[in-house]
This record gives sequence, structure tokens and C-alpha cells, in this order.
Amino acid sequence: MIKNSYFAAGCFWGVEDKFQKLEGVKEAISGYSAGKTLNPTYKQVCKGDTGHAETVKVIYDDEKISFNRLCEFFFDMHNPCQINGQGVNIGSNYRSIAFYETIEEFEILENVKKIKQNTLKVKIVTEILPFKSFFEAEEYHQDYYSK
Repeated sequence: MIKNSYFAAGCFWGVEDKFQKLEGVKEAISGYSAGKTLNPTYKQVCKGDTGHAETVKVIYDDEKISFNRLCEFFFDMHNPCQINGQGVNIGSNYRSIAFYETIEEFEILENVKKIKQNTLKVKIVTEILPFKSFFEAEEYHQDYYSK
């Protein structure tokens, strides 16, 4: 069955590129989530007043890759301990968030986070939030590393 998941882990260009390379992932789309502004622009999100984080919508076949595996990949692909940023990309729009749509997904995320935390000396700051909305980013952000 084809499903969607949503992850924020810094600049969406790299996050999108990494997820698209996973077997079982059909597509990854850059966008914005976790904010209050409807249909925000990149410029608005970068200013920091929309509340949105750069987020990637991951469209996947759950018969080929599990939500649990996507979550493990998410926690391994970025620094979940850095507050409001990833590397040189600093700001709340680059914060780490994993979204869930069901109680089962919430429980999986919490479990994967706990397992990852046990391997680290620094506290994980990744937010685990209920999914509310996703706004697709401008076309020039899509498949950025493939252009």
C-alpha cells in the first residue's frame, strides 16, 4: 500500500535526496509543515515568522519499506541533537521534526527515538508532532540535487 510520511531534518534539499535513494520510496517532495501560515513561500519561511519547518513528504510502498525503517533512517541521516538547525543551516525552519498520523506511528517514533537516544551522550531534541498540513515548496526546490 502506498503511504505518506513527513520528516523535517534541516535543509529539505538533502533530506529529499537521501530519502529518494531508499528502496521502497516512490517519491520525496520538499515543502513546509508545522507552522501557522497557509501556503507559505520560501522567503516567508526563511524569515522565521511562519512557524514552518522545511519538511519532506515521503511517499513509500509499505510492502517494501516500513515506517519503522523510515524513522530509523531519519534519526541516522541528521543530527537529532542540534537545536533549531542542522550544521551551518541555523533557524527554527531547519529544526528536527518527525510527524505521525496514527497512534501506531507515534509509538514507533517514540520507540525509535528511545533506541537512538540510548546510543548518544547528548539529548535528542527532535520534536514528534501530529501531522496537520503540508505545503509543497516552489518548483525550483524539487529534486534540487538532480538539476
